[in-house]
Amino acid sequence: MSNLAIRSEGVSKLYRIGKREIYRNFRETLTDAMARPFRALKNSLSGSSAAASPTENLWALKDVSFEIKHGEVVGIIGRNGAGKSTLLKILSRITEPTEGRITIHGRVGSLLEVGTGFHPELTGRENVFLNGAILGMRRAEIARKFDEIVDFAGIEKFLDTAVKYYSSGMYMRLAFAVAAHLEPEILIVDEVLSVGDSQFQKKCLGKMGEVAESGRTVLFVSHNMAAIERLCSKVIVLESGRVAGDGPPRTMIASYLRENSGEYYIARSLTGDPQFLSAKLCDVNGNPLSEPICTEPFIIRLNYVLPEDSPGTRIGIGVLSADGLPLFTSNTTDFSIETPAKAGEYEADVLMPANCLLADTFHLALCLWNEQETFDWQEPAFTFSVDPGGSTLYQLDSQRKGYVHIDCSWEVRKLGAAFGASVSR
Repeated sequence: MSNLAIRSEGVSKLYRIGKREIYRNFRETLTDAMARPFRALKNSLSGSSAAASPTENLWALKDVSFEIKHGEVVGIIGRNGAGKSTLLKILSRITEPTEGRITIHGRVGSLLEVGTGFHPELTGRENVFLNGAILGMRRAEIARKFDEIVDFAGIEKFLDTAVKYYSSGMYMRLAFAVAAHLEPEILIVDEVLSVGDSQFQKKCLGKMGEVAESGRTVLFVSHNMAAIERLCSKVIVLESGRVAGDGPPRTMIASYLRENSGEYYIARSLTGDPQFLSAKLCDVNGNPLSEPICTEPFIIRLNYVLPEDSPGTRIGIGVLSADGLPLFTSNTTDFSIETPAKAGEYEADVLMPANCLLADTFHLALCLWNEQETFDWQEPAFTFSVDPGGSTLYQLDSQRKGYVHIDCSWEVRKLGAAFGASVSR
């Protein structure tokens, strides 16, 4: 048997913008099929035709080639729109490439975005067995894992409810439990950390670690660089639909953060969900700031929008080192701040104290979420450098090591006995 689990050879995917596929249930599909000949006859008699909506060609992927061996845990990173989800859909056989070829050796289990993989009209119980059957498992095999899946997902009360009535968090918990417990040879996971509370996210990461240790192949897409570095043995970087890098996690993450971050953040488009509109640094008087100084406090100013009322929304930041190591995080719950729930645009200021960060280059991550899901996660949002200025920390040691300064208390005392007096000769 080949040692390769996945081979991608010159894979490209063309989308025609303007055409949109929507979910229809069986009754709607059947009704539409029966009505189609009558609509065509009516149009021909009236001399009219259905005008095609304007379309635009977009290459979501272009000439993507790579190889993944059995047992490898591979992270796929890139900015929104880089082609990550499109690649995973091709690998999961949800869509076909326009050009190129994918070769897969092994049974694939996929957990993509909410809305993919389950049939909305079926119950949670029925979807568990349906997904197992799609993976080629016998009913007895699925039944042996069933209780473990339900316990992991924590949705016992809703097991016999159609999944179209599930919240996004419930849906994702069950979807992840099914994908991880039915033991495919290749597990594909897209942004598992985007939905669910922190405890469930930890369970997901723990389970993915178990899957990786069992020797199965894992493909993991995430904006969480710490999770990528901890779980993955290799990272593929996508940029504008092409492979921009392929190598060790620390090297690829540092390169990605360096190449994909500016001095401030501006949202590229509106998503319709709560999201960050902009982020920048300011001095304590609110003036734009490009390079803070060690000895002076500064402000991280965030602008965000709630398109509709969103109770329980929380805001968080994270400061990362130049190579993606998380140094610290802070969020509104740390100080019991209740963020506004009414629809509208808002501004939030985070005050960074003086003598906190040492002179270096840092990346800022942003997160907007509630207990059910993550609305917006930007990692990195932008990059900034801290200047030593007149800090006494650098007067004697210009190459001071580390990232943050901690005001430790020091005391030096003279011992009572002379040095060596108590040492036996």
